[in-house]
Amino acid sequence: MQENLAQVSREFIDSLCGEFLKNNHIDPADYENVDVKRGLRNADGTGVMAGLTKIGNVLGYVLQDGERIPKPGRLIYRGIDIEDLIDGFLSENRFGFEETAYLLLFGALPNRKQLDMFQHILNESCTLPPNFTEDMIIKAPSHDVMNKLARSVLALYSYDPCPDNHELANELRMAIELIARCPTIVAHAYAVKRHYFDNESLYLHRPQEGLSVAENFLYSVRHDNQFTPEEAKLLDLCLVLHAEHGGGNNSAFACRVLSSSGTDIYSAISAAVGSLKGPRHGGANKKVMEMFHYIGDGVKDWEDEDEIRAFLKKILKGEAGDGSGLIYGIGHAVYTLSDPRAVILKRCAKRQAERAGMLDEFNLFETVERVAPDVLLDAKKGKKIVCANVDMYSGLVYKMMGIPEELYTPLFAISRMVGWCAHRIEEVFSPGNKIIRPAYKAVTHSVPFVPMDSRI
Repeated sequence: MQENLAQVSREFIDSLCGEFLKNNHIDPADYENVDVKRGLRNADGTGVMAGLTKIGNVLGYVLQDGERIPKPGRLIYRGIDIEDLIDGFLSENRFGFEETAYLLLFGALPNRKQLDMFQHILNESCTLPPNFTEDMIIKAPSHDVMNKLARSVLALYSYDPCPDNHELANELRMAIELIARCPTIVAHAYAVKRHYFDNESLYLHRPQEGLSVAENFLYSVRHDNQFTPEEAKLLDLCLVLHAEHGGGNNSAFACRVLSSSGTDIYSAISAAVGSLKGPRHGGANKKVMEMFHYIGDGVKDWEDEDEIRAFLKKILKGEAGDGSGLIYGIGHAVYTLSDPRAVILKRCAKRQAERAGMLDEFNLFETVERVAPDVLLDAKKGKKIVCANVDMYSGLVYKMMGIPEELYTPLFAISRMVGWCAHRIEEVFSPGNKIIRPAYKAVTHSVPFVPMDSRI
């Protein structure tokens, strides 16, 4: 009986799909006729100007006589070049993520006393509310850690005594708690996923006092709690590189759109998590590694550029890979000649590969990075200059650290939680802010109402 009902339901849904496709086709030419900014992009690929920010800046070209002139990419946090920020804390042999979080939230680098106090507050805030793990994570396990993170962030609203208080002090308090709790949620969600979906033993570890965010994460996700100082420093660097990327990236913009409506921080941040989960955004780091599994299996000689080029052409045609026709890890909306995050991670990946005996795999990544832009230009007959983006090497770095693929995008979210919270607060407290409400032109025609008995 139930099987027959399910079969009928499937057949009805299939018929509804046909009904939808028949009634919802929009002629691509209509977008040109009314000058729609698809993807909120101008005709030259630049983003439509939607606001102002002091938080971060992404530079990849200069406009000269209306033409984009490519230049090496730069990523700037609160006016400080990311290279200078990283060189600063590495030269003093310190972790940098907490300092970066302070900078992005408050607008200036902390002095020693301010940083110590901020680290103390983060450490005190990383424990989840009583019974949160039992009630919100264990009782409703998910095979996808990002899905569980989004649901958990939204659920924190119910555990907050004043989630709708939009005073600055309260917004900052909630932001700091989200930044501190995100790694714990991810670690517990991953442990529960392994237990319920991978038939592994359940290990739940509490964050340890005095450890950095990177150290605590490695401590929490590993059964034996063991990690090396080198691993923690490398993960810390990855967190710094992913913390912010301007207000126009999809997840930060999603956060700002919801925040402009006056809703609470938990609703806005959960939307950002959902955005980052997508394979065209933060989920791309996982898709890069999946793509390289296909390349590794499909290319017999990893040193043969012609064979690699031929396989990439198959990927573009949808004949290989995941069938999407996308070469993941290549191309960016702003960067042209280089993505500074990819440049830094590539250096790290090469050092790790030398230590781990994985230079053959690293060289394959490097070859794809070198060959793919030409393949894209040939296939699309275009002139747009593209480069490797941050996703090209981040997954490889994580792999060489022994971090499983299920955690690649959640690690991105742990880091980007800082940028989201900074943009949330800037949006809420910007002078004269308005609800974000772009326009859509209706392309329907007038249709008469048909009485029920006259419908086919």
